[in-house]
Amino acid sequence: MVTINYQSRESLFGQDRSFSNGHVAFEKKQQLELDSVVKETVTGDYALIINGHSLAHVLESDVKNELLELACVCKTVVCCRVTPLQKAQVVELVKKHRNAVTLAIGDGANDVSMIKSAHIGVGISGQEGLQAVLASDYSFAQFRYLQRLLLVHGRWSYFRMCKFLCYFFYKNFAFTLVHFWFGFFCGFSAQTVYDPWFITLFNIVYTSLPVLAMGIFDQDVNDQNSMECPQLYKPGQLNLLFNKHKFFICLVHGIYTSFTLFFIPYGAFCDVVGEDGQHITDYQSFAVTMATSLVIVVSVQIALDTSYWTAINHVFIWGSIATYFSILFTMHSNGIFGIFPNQFPFVGNARHSLTQMCVWLVILLTTVASVMPVLAFRFLKVDLFPTLSDQIRQWQKAQKKARPLRSRKPHARRSSSRRSGYAFAHQEGYGELITSGKNMRAKKPPPKSGVEKTPYNSTSWIENLCKETTETVSSVSQDKTVKLYTYL
Repeated sequence: MVTINYQSRESLFGQDRSFSNGHVAFEKKQQLELDSVVKETVTGDYALIINGHSLAHVLESDVKNELLELACVCKTVVCCRVTPLQKAQVVELVKKHRNAVTLAIGDGANDVSMIKSAHIGVGISGQEGLQAVLASDYSFAQFRYLQRLLLVHGRWSYFRMCKFLCYFFYKNFAFTLVHFWFGFFCGFSAQTVYDPWFITLFNIVYTSLPVLAMGIFDQDVNDQNSMECPQLYKPGQLNLLFNKHKFFICLVHGIYTSFTLFFIPYGAFCDVVGEDGQHITDYQSFAVTMATSLVIVVSVQIALDTSYWTAINHVFIWGSIATYFSILFTMHSNGIFGIFPNQFPFVGNARHSLTQMCVWLVILLTTVASVMPVLAFRFLKVDLFPTLSDQIRQWQKAQKKARPLRSRKPHARRSSSRRSGYAFAHQEGYGELITSGKNMRAKKPPPKSGVEKTPYNSTSWIENLCKETTETVSSVSQDKTVKLYTYL
């Protein structure tokens, strides 16, 4: 049992307070200093142990905030002999007064309320039933798996979600803000710069699968290094991978990409003719060129964002580009225009525009202008200000390159290829002797006089037993044969 009062707090922090009635200002000053100290991390090794009766008194009174402040500066807090409701109240106390994500783990029915009160509930399947498992978000068999759940799967999930959100905002800013630049040239008449079918299929077909694959399979560091370096978990606790600053960077990146997507084709198409001498500066050719550039740019961008490549990532990224061109030529074909003339007005435009060399040069210039600044910025950032994740990733690449060199080293051959049948034996064992049926006991020395010989000296008792059995069987068979001949 631990009694929580101001005296214990002051002895913990090494501060003395005066409760004199004539020093109210001094008391307020000391209170502010104490609050500032409470918020800091204590370097000493302190632990708090409190039982159910003391916890009930604290939670029902006005000193529960004092309990929380004291518990936050301790490395370990143990609540013993508490009720299921008190467990949930402790979790709610932390959720309400601290901006923290809580996790509760339990294995019995008395932990269900605590698991439901926490942000993340983990149940252990054991001998106390499945109530905790059914009420939890995650479940496993042993408590030691919690380390891998947090340091590997939890960190990967946070990493993937942040990259998913950053890329999702970027590609939609780049896709949408092109209409803002186009509004200055169409009198803000709400005319779309793209084909209406491209607007419908952009987020559903052309760019949905690559970002989905990145959100499922991507990882910056493998599981072994994630377990060996718990410091990699800190960016998630400090919310460094997605915050207001990261959102602003995505916004600026999307604005820049939309600017290059619109003004580079616009400047290139101002005074140009095709290879056949016809003009290609019409609205439909401009829309097809810009849409093709957008799909290629966002696909190259997600390829740069992907840290862990699988066959599914390759199929989804490059397959999305192939799907775009197949759908584009299908919707701009004469056959589908003859069936739906009002729905597909861009007839023959894809074939006319994408067969011009100047159009592909414009697409290439737009892609390079959109990607190269981002590539240069990331290269300088990794080279000059590498994070812990960047350093471990470089170390992993060096280990992967050095691994084939190690495998090429010649292995020393054994002097003899003959091995024993036993797993850990290095010489011939007793297998043949055991399966032969011979007695493993040493033979008795022969007696001095030849008259006293016994039949057990030359042969073992097993061989004698086998001979007697054989003679008995043969005699029985002969008797049966004789009787058979007699009957006949």
